[in-house]
Amino acid sequence: MTDRPIELRYDVRADDPESVRRLVESSGAFSPVEVEVAVELVEDRLRRGPQSDYQFVFAELGGRTVAYACYGPIPLTAAGFDLYWIVVEKSLHGRKIGKALLEKTEELVRQAGGRRIYVETSSRKEYSPARGFYLRCGYRQEALLKDFYAPGDDKVIFLKDAL
Repeated sequence: MTDRPIELRYDVRADDPESVRRLVESSGAFSPVEVEVAVELVEDRLRRGPQSDYQFVFAELGGRTVAYACYGPIPLTAAGFDLYWIVVEKSLHGRKIGKALLEKTEELVRQAGGRRIYVETSSRKEYSPARGFYLRCGYRQEALLKDFYAPGDDKVIFLKDAL
């Protein structure tokens, strides 16, 4: 972990869209369109409050947002949730912040009655660390949709059930 304790918060604040933008851009893995989508989800939560489909866990270090996860229930399923985003500031990779954030997200999903978490990601080389992370955290690859995003860019779907 880090020398200082990571603090988690669940409320979304007015400065979070810019924090999310900074985090997602700093990863180097996401396109400008993907960055905008990440920001839009935070803005949706700010605008709609609890009526939003998007829930968040933010990790702070010394009062600065250094990581976040975005998740939510999947409509028309009995107990399925999507993990939309999990991003850790690049300079803090390898310090188990992502794992702690994912474990807290799984706990919150369980508390909400969820039994399955789905994660969708790309097969592109830039996403290889993310795919390895999910496998190390107990997720399994459930499906691969060939050429989903573009030719040669498959959608990889991971699942963790029996939360």
